[in-house]
Amino acid sequence: MSIEALLEYNERKDLLRLLTAGSVDDGKSTLIGRLLYDSKGVYEDHLTTLAKDSKRIGSAGGEVDYALLTDGLKAEREQGITIDVAYRYFSTPRRKFIIADCPGHEQYTRNMATGASTADLAIILIDAAHGVLDQTRRHSFIASLLGIQHLVVAINKMDLVDYAESVYDQIRADYNDFATRLQVASVHFVPISALCGDNVVETGDKMPWYRGGPLLDHLESVQLASGRNMIDLRFPVQYVMRQDASFRGYCGTVASGILRVGNEVEVLPSGRKSKVKSIVTYDGELDEAFPPMAVTVALEDDIDVSRGDVFIHPRNRPTVADRCEAVLVWMSETPMSREKPYFIKHSSNSCRAEVSRVLYRFDVNTLKRQDADHLELNEIGRVSVTTSRPLMFDPYRRNRSTGSFILIDPTTNGTVGAGMILEHKPDAELDAKSDAASPHLRSSRSSIAADARQQRFGHQPATIWLTGLPGAGKTTTAYALEKRLFDAGYNANVLDGENLRQGISSNLGFAALERSENVRRAAHVARLCNDAGLITVVALVSPFEADRLEARGILGEDRFCEVHISTPLEICEQRDDTGMYARVRAGEVARFTGISSPYEEPSAPDLQLDTTDVSTDEAVDKILAFLRKSGLLPAA
Repeated sequence: MSIEALLEYNERKDLLRLLTAGSVDDGKSTLIGRLLYDSKGVYEDHLTTLAKDSKRIGSAGGEVDYALLTDGLKAEREQGITIDVAYRYFSTPRRKFIIADCPGHEQYTRNMATGASTADLAIILIDAAHGVLDQTRRHSFIASLLGIQHLVVAINKMDLVDYAESVYDQIRADYNDFATRLQVASVHFVPISALCGDNVVETGDKMPWYRGGPLLDHLESVQLASGRNMIDLRFPVQYVMRQDASFRGYCGTVASGILRVGNEVEVLPSGRKSKVKSIVTYDGELDEAFPPMAVTVALEDDIDVSRGDVFIHPRNRPTVADRCEAVLVWMSETPMSREKPYFIKHSSNSCRAEVSRVLYRFDVNTLKRQDADHLELNEIGRVSVTTSRPLMFDPYRRNRSTGSFILIDPTTNGTVGAGMILEHKPDAELDAKSDAASPHLRSSRSSIAADARQQRFGHQPATIWLTGLPGAGKTTTAYALEKRLFDAGYNANVLDGENLRQGISSNLGFAALERSENVRRAAHVARLCNDAGLITVVALVSPFEADRLEARGILGEDRFCEVHISTPLEICEQRDDTGMYARVRAGEVARFTGISSPYEEPSAPDLQLDTTDVSTDEAVDKILAFLRKSGLLPAA
């Protein structure tokens, strides 16, 4: 066979994506190493290095340590464990394989969820000497949640139990008792010794009581339904390309369905329709595209399309809503908070979101539901998620791409949760056309130049943003500052949090996402005031760091001054003459910042003032001195 024919044959072979998971030291890396070694999937130079490393740092008594083929991280080799997800490729005459070797330690369960997200089959390893453990159940449950329909239970280290059939039968019975509650299509059992090679690639003669074939035979022959949804067209736009004045293309990866030239498509959320004019790739134009092809699509009509929009078939719409229910795997050492806003990354779209409700948490040992109001690291629960604008999604089991999301901490930018969207409840559905902002809106500009306003008023426009706990002295300081500015001949105004709550934010509550929206509205109003040349003093609790950073971005770095009124909670409570703190302590008021809701202190405020021992006039003096020093006010 010629090289060209061999390459073409290899290209046509099926690809099976699989993962190995199990508890610590169950032999996952050794099994993968044995598969690679016995299937001739290791290069000669790697074998030479493996032999040297096995003698130097191996754990197989001087023999070849197959685990070293996959334990690539230095920390993994030193500790003898898997930390990160290691991907390996190998091929046999019948099929191609991509293996994800997932961590066994409980604190790395989040990494296991990452490896499972693209897999078609999972190998769950069980140490024959230890049986079914908590991590075995946890990994099996996560694999089921992530839509993996085929599980292979490899009962490893049979050599340590003298290849006893009774041990195999007991573990199989224990696992089956648990697996009956999982949503999987098939569970296949095979007893193996990865270290000795029994029943991995070759059958061997140590377990004559086992009538099945080796593990590799099953991996080569298992029939998998295509994980690609070819019915529901979903093409999320990732980038808008303007090559020249004559070409406007929309770049992205086909998530599901088939996109053909001439097809009518609808663009969500705007609801505008057009036809596909061309499908362009680096290698030329195509008549059609399907998952997971990355293409550029040109439309016959010049309509407004932006990143995050989705192309669909007009009679096959996803759910468009600002809330959904999902199974959430919590991946952060910081517990989930219903009082904190997050960013949600869904397909090519991102926006603010909050976990508005935890319906229940799963006990991974029994799969029973437990009452919960939050999730800890590696815990799994069913939650309701509310987003700041409607998203376009499908159930995860129908479409992995549009049915999954991640939650991101806006302060650290770290991924804290991974979610799988469940079937949507119709009463929460929104109309995309009526809810979307009109694409015809255009910004208007004043004919008065900013320099002319500064010359007339004698100062630059700015926003002094006072943040702190309720009762810290923000409002008192804000109005005193406004009076001093006015007496000095400057144009100033105050945006007070309680006044905003009675006006433009009267429809908002005190959930995390509503607090964020209140801050966003205040920032945009302050920007309008700044554009008119005013000095605006905002007195707003604004408890979340990410919201204040967003406000700074709206107003501009050169116009924004963050002042942290850092008066301690006990002083704020002593000063309270409204009785609010007392009502909170009595349980009459929920979601009160500093007690039942968090307050994130500014990490780097422009100015910090503790009003415990500082009078209002002294606080105002300090703010004015800072404004003069920064050039926002003329020198005295």
